[in-house]
Amino acid sequence: MNKRISKGRTVFALAVLAASSLASRADDTRENRGNDPFLHVSSAIADCAAPLGPLETTQEWLDEAHYRIERGNSCWIAGRCRLANSYDYDKEIAESVTRRLNSLNASLQWREKTSLWLTLQRRFIYLDGCVSRDFDEARFVSALGETADVEKVIDRTTRRP
Repeated sequence: MNKRISKGRTVFALAVLAASSLASRADDTRENRGNDPFLHVSSAIADCAAPLGPLETTQEWLDEAHYRIERGNSCWIAGRCRLANSYDYDKEIAESVTRRLNSLNASLQWREKTSLWLTLQRRFIYLDGCVSRDFDEARFVSALGETADVEKVIDRTTRRP
C-alpha cells in the first residue's frame, strides 16, 4: 500500500477518534438538566463532600426521562396535586423551605451543626451532607417535612464527613 495513503488513513482515524472522544466527553458533562432546585444551606462541618444533587450526564438524563415524566404526572392523575406535574411545585417549595429554615435556626441551631445541601424533586426534599453528633436530626427532618407542599423528606446525611 502506498505510504501516503496509509499515512492519510492514520491521520483520518486519529481525527475520528479525537472527535469521538470530545463528543463523549461532552455527553459526560454533568448538568442540572431538569432545573431542579439545589440549595447549599450550611457549611459548618469541614471536609464534608458536596453531593452531585441533580447533576447528571446526558445519558443519565435520557435513562430517567420516562420515569421522571411518569412520576411527575402520577400525582395529578391520582388527584393528589393541584398542579399537573409534581415537579412544578419545586420552585415554590424552594422559596418556602428557605423561609422555614430561617425560622428553624432559632430553635435547632442547625446552621452551626451541619453542612447541608437540599435537592428538590417532585415535592420531595433530598437532604445530603454532614451533621454533628449532637444534632437532633429527627426533629430537623420532621420540621422540614412540615413545609407547605412537601410530600417527603429523604435524609441521606452522615455523621462522618
